[in-house]
Amino acid sequence: MARTMAIAGVDLELEERGEGPPLLFLHAGEGLAPERPWLDLLARRHRVIAPSHPGYGRSSLPDWLMTVDDLAYLYLDLADRLALRDATLMGACFGGWIAAEMAVRNTRRFGRLVLVDALGVKHGGVTDRDIADMHAIPREKFIELAWADPAKAAVDYTQMPESELAAIVRGQQAFAQFGWKPYMHNPRLKHWLHRIDIPTFLLWGEQDRIVTPEYGEGFRAAISDARMRVIPNAGHFPHWEQPEAFDDAVASLAN
Repeated sequence: MARTMAIAGVDLELEERGEGPPLLFLHAGEGLAPERPWLDLLARRHRVIAPSHPGYGRSSLPDWLMTVDDLAYLYLDLADRLALRDATLMGACFGGWIAAEMAVRNTRRFGRLVLVDALGVKHGGVTDRDIADMHAIPREKFIELAWADPAKAAVDYTQMPESELAAIVRGQQAFAQFGWKPYMHNPRLKHWLHRIDIPTFLLWGEQDRIVTPEYGEGFRAAISDARMRVIPNAGHFPHWEQPEAFDDAVASLAN
C-alpha cells in the first residue's frame, strides 16, 4: 500500500506492507527500485514502512531541505507521527547514513539499528578515498564496483515509461544534492557514533567496493557493542542482490 503523508511541510510517499513489529526502511541512493523483493521478505515478520526520500518517487523536495541533518529530523518526526514503538531502524547505503544521523540524535522510538553498507563517515585522511566517487565514474564502472554479479544490475531503460525515467533522474539529482560536498559523509558524524544507545547491527556485502567491509569495520569499532555480518556473493546492495540471504541475516539478528 502506498500513500502520501505531510511531515514538516514535506509530502512523503510511504510504502507500507506486512504486519508485526514496525521496521522503518530507508532506501539507498539508487531509490527503492521498481521491484522490491526484500520488502516483501521483510514484511513476512514486520510492518515495513518505506518512505521515498525527498526528491525521490512522489516525495516533494522543498527548497529549504538541503542536508542529511534535515532528513534525519524529518524521519524522526515521521516516527513520532506514526507513534512507532521499539521499531527497527534500517538504512541501506545513503539510507544508512540517514539512519546513523537519526540514531545519534534520538532513539526513543527505536529498539535496534541495522546499517546496510552505509555511507556517512570518513575513516581515512584527507587524501584517502574511503567512498568510491559514484558520480564521477561511468555507469559500467559503478556497476562493477557495486555488484558482485554485474548481470543482476542490468536495467533496460528503453522499456521504461518517461515518467519512471524522469523519477530516476530526479532521485539522482537529490542524491547528489544531499551528499555532494563533503562527498557522501558528514565529517562530524564519526565523533558522535558513540551516542548510539540501542543494539546495532552492520550487514555488509562481501564484494562491496563502493564502501568495503573494512569501511564497515570502522563503523563497528565506533559504535558500542555493534556486531557485523558479511553477506557472501553480494556487493553494495545485498538486500537487492541477495534478498533471501539478506532476509535470513536480518532474521538472525535477534539470536
